[in-house]
Amino acid sequence: MYKLLVPFDGSNTAMRALEYAIKLAKEHGPMELVIAYAHEPPLIYGEIAVYLPEDKAEELQLKHSEDILRPAIEKAKRAGVPFTTEVLIGDIPESIASCAEALACDGIVMGTRGMSAIGNLVMGSVATKVVHLTKLPVTLVK
Repeated sequence: MYKLLVPFDGSNTAMRALEYAIKLAKEHGPMELVIAYAHEPPLIYGEIAVYLPEDKAEELQLKHSEDILRPAIEKAKRAGVPFTTEVLIGDIPESIASCAEALACDGIVMGTRGMSAIGNLVMGSVATKVVHLTKLPVTLVK
């Protein structure tokens, strides 16, 4: 079965990318989507660590991740497309690229902020970094 990784951060462009991936799955199935939310590890240091133990911070981050993924899960369920979800922790572009390869995905469909090419060269973006980090085909959705 063909498998696509769809990074999802709750943004409008991420939702459009998910909708595009669902459309692909319906038109060209059978296809499984892996809907992933990636985030940096929480920074806990100094006095914060006294009030918020590491395990509690991880629990709160997992709850936050589930909240971010909820609209994507609901949309995929309504569409009747097979999917799984992943929560990735670490450098976001690297996590996305390595997850897609580790799960033997055939491609990545992700949203972009729609910055100009010059803006991407100067500032960089998650989408641009993923394109450079993976050998898989990447479809960017504005």
